[in-house]
Amino acid sequence: READEFITAGVVTVNGQVATELGTRVKRGDEVRFHDQLVNIERKIYLILNKPKDCVTTVEDPQERHTVMEYVKGACKERIYPVGRLDRNTTGVLLFTNDGELATKLTHPSYMKKKVYHARLDKPISEEDLQKLLDGIELEDGAIRVDAISYADKDTDHTQVGVEIHSGRNRIVRRMFEAIGYHVVRLDRTQFAGLTKKNLKRGDWRFLTEREVNTLRMGSYE
Repeated sequence: READEFITAGVVTVNGQVATELGTRVKRGDEVRFHDQLVNIERKIYLILNKPKDCVTTVEDPQERHTVMEYVKGACKERIYPVGRLDRNTTGVLLFTNDGELATKLTHPSYMKKKVYHARLDKPISEEDLQKLLDGIELEDGAIRVDAISYADKDTDHTQVGVEIHSGRNRIVRRMFEAIGYHVVRLDRTQFAGLTKKNLKRGDWRFLTEREVNTLRMGSYE
């Protein structure tokens, strides 16, 4: 609405011509000026990092701890930031972008994007306790349940489980296990909103493919 008012006032030009039509579309190569000041169209950046341990998911840290930004430094000229958070010692898929609209969509509680984790516990977990997490338990900030949970190796190792969950509540996976008597020794996010860290070494990053970006924008994922 505010842009329409500027166009009506005649203070917007496209390639030297005053824009008169509301909703005027511009291409990336067009020269757009507002009050005779050049408007730069920032390109949208999307990349994922396979986050390592012992770094915090912040742009800056007052305690001077390692941050995830150190691993994507130099990836692009644009200022990007992490979407959501992973605990300091939680590893795995972490998305970075400068697309504020998409970041809001992916992190807003109403969108409930699927996340998959691989957890190693301090002791074997019983099938009865797996069922408790499926049925739902009560935490200090309300009831919670996983969407799916199973042993990573059903035959020999019951300390490792795969967990599928939609909730984005703080430290939710660790807190769920703690509530039923288990401590999470290692936690790795293997999937976030359809994105995986396949073929990406710990600490490495890559740009999303055009197809991945379109999938995120269109919301054709859980």
